[in-house]
Amino acid sequence: MLIHIPELLNPEQVVAMRGHLSGGEWADGGVTAGFQSGRVKDNLQIGSDSALGRELGLVVIRALETSNAFISAALPRHVFPPLFNRYDAGMGFGTHIDNAVRQVPGTGQRMRTDLSATLFLSDPETYDGGELVIEDTYGSHAVKPAAGDMVLYPARSLHRVEPITRGSRVAAFFWVQSMVKAGEHREMLYDLDQSIQALSMTAAPNDPAIIRLSALYHNLLREWGEV
Repeated sequence: MLIHIPELLNPEQVVAMRGHLSGGEWADGGVTAGFQSGRVKDNLQIGSDSALGRELGLVVIRALETSNAFISAALPRHVFPPLFNRYDAGMGFGTHIDNAVRQVPGTGQRMRTDLSATLFLSDPETYDGGELVIEDTYGSHAVKPAAGDMVLYPARSLHRVEPITRGSRVAAFFWVQSMVKAGEHREMLYDLDQSIQALSMTAAPNDPAIIRLSALYHNLLREWGEV
């Protein structure tokens, strides 16, 4: 399930974040890659030990905490501290799959990567190439949304970043361990939640059908969720 979340960050936040990142210390992005992905990865990253990266990552985390769309789609249990990358002309990231387990920097905590997320920070008209291409059973999906928009997709998906031919592409990226491990269960809960929200816009607050659907949602979450 590929979820597009528009305007996770507002334009003012995006401009401020890009300004801070322009003065950051960028290094080889291969440090966060696994064996296979490291061989096809060519980009720059702000180090995970960077004070700037941690500060900007908290801005992203706060936005996630108030995003109903993210919470509905991800049902997050753990969120990996956001990292920041940059692709300049000639750079790209070949087809790969994200590591199944990651250790949170500076802690002994490990988390399962159920979902991958990319938060785009560059306006799409300022660079050519750089599309995030995600493969699933229905084919390949190329996405290049507006700055401030986020894309959430299963971490088990093969994906790539097309080479940049003009300009630079800056983004935040991170992983999510969901309370609901099975992707098909998350998708059913997401569809049910979205239906409840849509019906609630026109139904009375005490509509019996809405109450029954809400009870079904929460009982399924009790059945499938880990906390």
